[in-house]
This record gives sequence, structure tokens and C-alpha cells, in this order.
Amino acid sequence: MPAAIAAVATENAPAPFGHYVQTIVADGFVFISGQLASLADGTMRSDADFEAQARQSLDNLLAIAAAAGAAPERIVKVTAYIVGAEHWPAFDHVFAEAFGAHRPARSVVPVPALHHGYLIEIEAIARL
Repeated sequence: MPAAIAAVATENAPAPFGHYVQTIVADGFVFISGQLASLADGTMRSDADFEAQARQSLDNLLAIAAAAGAAPERIVKVTAYIVGAEHWPAFDHVFAEAFGAHRPARSVVPVPALHHGYLIEIEAIARL
């Protein structure tokens, strides 16, 4: 019998802007949808500088992981989409602050643009 697949949501991160959920838990894994730098109440922060957006996106991601029962050290893979490779060093700095000694597998993908004018979107996979 296949394991249950369950959507998990938290009010500590913005509600989805489209037809998707914040996260899905399946077979002991947590799949966190891409997070922009919006506040939990949905206020858009696309006018903030890159580091502020990166921190907010990571805060959203970590809040969703926590709601699903996954501590930061249980995050195994992160993919970050950033507008402009020049932001890579700043992202690395903010990422290191957020995760401390834990070093999940990671991909950073420079892109030409993101929805709503944001500079970063971050998704992740965690293990319960």
C-alpha cells in the first residue's frame, strides 16, 4: 500500500500565490515549494534589497519545514533561483547564517527574472 501524501500549511509563511501548496509530506520526505520574500501576511517585499529578500525567503522556507516537523538540520537539498549571478556571494553569506554548521546539498541557479519582480526563490527537500 502506498504511503500517505499530505499537504502541510502554516500561517508563519505566505499562502501560495497559485495552484500549489506550501509543502507536501510523502514517504518521510518534505517537499517545500519555492518561497519568495513575501511576509507571512502576503505583503510583497520585491522592493527589498537582495540580502533582505534572501533572509525572508529562507525564513519562510524554515517556517514551513518546521510546520511539517523538519528541523533545519533535516533539510537535505536546497535549490535557489537568483536573478543575477552577482548575488551569489551575498546568498552564500545569508545561507551560511541560516544553516550554521549544517550544509545541505545545494544548487544555485542564476535566472533572468522571477515572478512579481523578486530577486530570489528558494525550494527545498527535507527528511523527517
